[in-house]
Amino acid sequence: MRGADLIAQKLKDAGSQFAFGIPGGEVLALMDALSLAGLSFNLVKHENAGGFMAEGAWHGLARQGVDAPVVLLATLGPGVTNAVNAVANAYQDRVPLIFLTGCVDAAEAETYTHQVMDHQQLLRPIVKASFRASTGALNAMMDKAISIAMSGQPGPVHIDVPISVAEGDTAEVLKRPNYGVRAAQLPFGDVLEQARDLLESAQKPLAIAGVDAVNVDAGKEIEAFCEAYQIPLVTSYKGKGLLPEDHPLSLGGAGLSPKADASLMPLLADADLIVLIGYDPIEMRVNWRNPWREETAVIELTPVMRCHGMHCVSHTLEGDIKPTLLALTPEDDVNVAVAESNWLHDRIAPAKAKLQLDFAAEENGWGPATVFHGLRAALPETTVATADSGAHRILVSQIWECVSPRTMLQSSALCTMACALPLGIGHKMAKPDDPVVVFVGDAGLEMGLGDLAVLRDMRMPFLICVLVDESLSLIELKQRANQNPNLGVDFSGTNFPALAAAYGGHGVWVDDAQTLKQEAQAALERDTFTVLACRIDRRAYDGKL
Repeated sequence: MRGADLIAQKLKDAGSQFAFGIPGGEVLALMDALSLAGLSFNLVKHENAGGFMAEGAWHGLARQGVDAPVVLLATLGPGVTNAVNAVANAYQDRVPLIFLTGCVDAAEAETYTHQVMDHQQLLRPIVKASFRASTGALNAMMDKAISIAMSGQPGPVHIDVPISVAEGDTAEVLKRPNYGVRAAQLPFGDVLEQARDLLESAQKPLAIAGVDAVNVDAGKEIEAFCEAYQIPLVTSYKGKGLLPEDHPLSLGGAGLSPKADASLMPLLADADLIVLIGYDPIEMRVNWRNPWREETAVIELTPVMRCHGMHCVSHTLEGDIKPTLLALTPEDDVNVAVAESNWLHDRIAPAKAKLQLDFAAEENGWGPATVFHGLRAALPETTVATADSGAHRILVSQIWECVSPRTMLQSSALCTMACALPLGIGHKMAKPDDPVVVFVGDAGLEMGLGDLAVLRDMRMPFLICVLVDESLSLIELKQRANQNPNLGVDFSGTNFPALAAAYGGHGVWVDDAQTLKQEAQAALERDTFTVLACRIDRRAYDGKL
């Protein structure tokens, strides 16, 4: 057995199903071994896109109950450096990515410099751990790598594999992990009882849930908890759908929109109890620092101790989120005081109504909000949406309603462009029966056009909604707000329908709501991707965010 075979089989035994990357001579053995072990290896057009496809596949598998790392493969030198952005995103967005890279042997590196660099030194600041594979210790290394990637807050782990280790035979026999079965960690003692007392006595409670709750599939437990105590819930954008967003207690997602914050921040300031459920403020904009009073009681349910300094917490319940929620949730509704108070009727319901009004479709019948509302109405409830970074992302994240978690995917912490299309592609690979719609700006789509070739070869129905305003709208808005000159944000238009046809898909210009509905429904019946090129004004987002 080659060293590469042992590495690949350890990943297979951990539940991995997908690998993405671009081959090079230094990783041919690894790629071959991954395929032989039963992982689906998918050729991509750029390593950055491969990392996001891996994340999309991870979300798709997680929705089917598969809890396992995904794999990105890159050859040495430019292969590794191309992937840095996607690896950094996996670190900030808490994605268990195993990043396999090829490298030359240590002795070779002493006298040969072409494409040779210290991969580990480059990557250490943006991974949970970095290993260099060594013959004789592959079992131990892989057990550590997989455990670190999956534990606590998930994240990327890098493994540099010298050519001789990958291609050479190993005397090691494949072993099962030696860390055994892990028992759930549950908070106990006075702090747990104090939390129960606070929950039962609160008159104006509010909860915020985020990525750590998503990563342990705590949606049902959150819904039961919120209903038991009649606690309204705000989520981060990554947490959309933890509570169905048509639920009376749901206030939707938040984090980037000043207009949404205008309705939510007063609630946070007035609440007498804040409950943080797997909430990682890495997703939030700067004004989410200290959004409640220092004297407010704050209960935090977290898998790891927080050291971000974004806000104060009075009671920390460190442990596994789902069993902690179960321990706090009574079998019967107990907080009648909240249900009978003015909090829900006089404060929460009006805030929810104001949010719906603020993000309604345009009165003139066309614009980005109309596009997002129209597609939500036209597409099945099971549709998975992805959003690229930009003005459209802020708006669609407020408008698009999710009934379950992991059904709106985006780069929430790093906020990087060119992520939406590969995220959608990866999810479609892992869960092909679910419709997928990608929301992307024209600049973002142009940044990752190679991904259309991957879509072409999949031969599946797939929607790409590109908002065509020939501008980096969010940056242009900031330029105007700062009274800076218009510089480096506007560009000429691209014929996206013709581009779609050139890549083997279908494309159409869309300028009205009726065409949008018809083309979206027709797209679901095609065996290829559809580009809906929705033309909007350059300043279509003014006043909407």
